Amino acid sequence: MKLLHASLCLISLLLVLPSIFAASSSKDFDFFYFVQQWPGSYCDTQKSCCYPTSGKPAADFGIHGLWPNYEDGTYPSNCDATKPFDSSTISDLISSMKQNWPTLACPSGSGEAFWEHEWEKHGTCSESVIDQHEYFQTSLKLKQETDLLGALTKAGINPDGNSYSLESIKESIKESTGFTPWIECNRDGSGNSQLYQVYLCVDRSASGLIECPVFPHGKCGAEIEFPSF
Repeated sequence: MKLLHASLCLISLLLVLPSIFAASSSKDFDFFYFVQQWPGSYCDTQKSCCYPTSGKPAADFGIHGLWPNYEDGTYPSNCDATKPFDSSTISDLISSMKQNWPTLACPSGSGEAFWEHEWEKHGTCSESVIDQHEYFQTSLKLKQETDLLGALTKAGINPDGNSYSLESIKESIKESTGFTPWIECNRDGSGNSQLYQVYLCVDRSASGLIECPVFPHGKCGAEIEFPSF
């Protein structure tokens, strides 16, 4: 009887173990950072700015990716080099991506080199949840939903070269989206702190915004310049 009981316990353990390993291996990351970049500060920092071949993009926040992250603030290292960017998978999104996800990096082009970089550096880390098409489609949807420039201008914070308090920028975005952003700054040639990138957190399913479990490292001044573009 004892031998039978031990055998049954062993069988039960063997049945449970695969599910335990499956649960742990599928948890490739805990949440996403959705990052949007203000082109004015990018161009100030670079001292010059290249535009897509279609011309200077609209003065709005560009998408800089949906970045998988752990709750300890680290990025996953399981990105899949065997799944390179394939533009044919997002053919239905190209026109929207050229408008909303333009590259400002030199040399200028259609934006495809930037999209390739984003997918292969960040997107393939999230393959356990979303594929290449959904990665870009979700980012476009989130940009439309968050409408950062609209949230800021509605609060009287405009890209006019003037300075605004860090708290007013954060509060206007939180009031509009319902969630606390993290603001990243850079410094221009005169040492002014500039609004550079805005991070919002997205749940692991990439279906909606959440409060950020952890914020990246970095510091902005109490007053931030919102450069024109």
